[in-house]
Amino acid sequence: MTVIDCSGLRDELLELASRLPAVPRADLAAFLEAAKAASGDLPASIAEALDAFNASGNEDGYLLLRGLPVEPEDQLPRTPESTPAPVGRPLLTMEAMLGVVGRRLGLHTGYQELRSGTVYHDVYPSPGAHHLSSETSETLLEFHTEMAYHSLQPNYVMLACSRADHERRAATLVGSVRKALPLVPDGFRSHLFDHKVPCCVDVAFRGGVEDPGAIAQVKPLYGDPSDPLLGYDRELLAPEDPRDVEAVESLSKALDEVTEAVHLVPGDVLIIDNFRTTHARTPFTPRWDGADRWLHRVYIRTDSYGQLSGGERAGDVVSFTPRS
Repeated sequence: MTVIDCSGLRDELLELASRLPAVPRADLAAFLEAAKAASGDLPASIAEALDAFNASGNEDGYLLLRGLPVEPEDQLPRTPESTPAPVGRPLLTMEAMLGVVGRRLGLHTGYQELRSGTVYHDVYPSPGAHHLSSETSETLLEFHTEMAYHSLQPNYVMLACSRADHERRAATLVGSVRKALPLVPDGFRSHLFDHKVPCCVDVAFRGGVEDPGAIAQVKPLYGDPSDPLLGYDRELLAPEDPRDVEAVESLSKALDEVTEAVHLVPGDVLIIDNFRTTHARTPFTPRWDGADRWLHRVYIRTDSYGQLSGGERAGDVVSFTPRS
């Protein structure tokens, strides 16, 4: 587990948060510009860890910042019951941390078809949520590389925790391709490398069609053959050729064997390398009492792997084009 202990930096981080607009959604572009300026003054231990992770990643495929400042439980609003968040909602400390830390890495990005194109997402349990949705709770949210089927998939998924689930059962599972690759037999590895596999897409990207089928083509392994990138979704990859099926199953088994569990607690920010990992979430039981698990999520794009072409700004909202 790659953990940066930030507990001794509370005062410095709260001072950075105080520089940000108090109502972030009123002018998100200005908020993210202020976050960019503040990111230049992050404590050295955090800044250096982020810069190193941004440059070359790590073996685990994620970075966990632990002990960041967060409101005491009795000062937090109720866990949301609807989305998107009200424009006038005051800034929460974990949202501030996502702003400052995220701008050190790259550009916050919204996806037009997802959550009404909003950039900041509340992640909370919702009754009757679709099994592929982050709002599901009592079933396993299966392994997926976030938007692996999207031509502008995010480089990082960032999750910040304001409130954990009551029993502290929920775990974010992360499987790193750097750990899994040695466990995939050479024949399957070479078969999957740079090889397109049909892939379905999440409900939000189906254009109102109940089941459009496998409208994207995803390469499970690609890039540098000795240190490949990963495109994986256990629910949505739809291999048809028997050899493809066998190879994807081998990759799935390897990812299962190297999975790490991260139990997010208030004050955590988890940064997932979305080009080298797949992630999931274990079930938990909500109580619907206003104090259920509450995460904040943002997606970050950088100039790695062709995700930026020039001229983009933090807070941009992009539309869907499937990988082909």
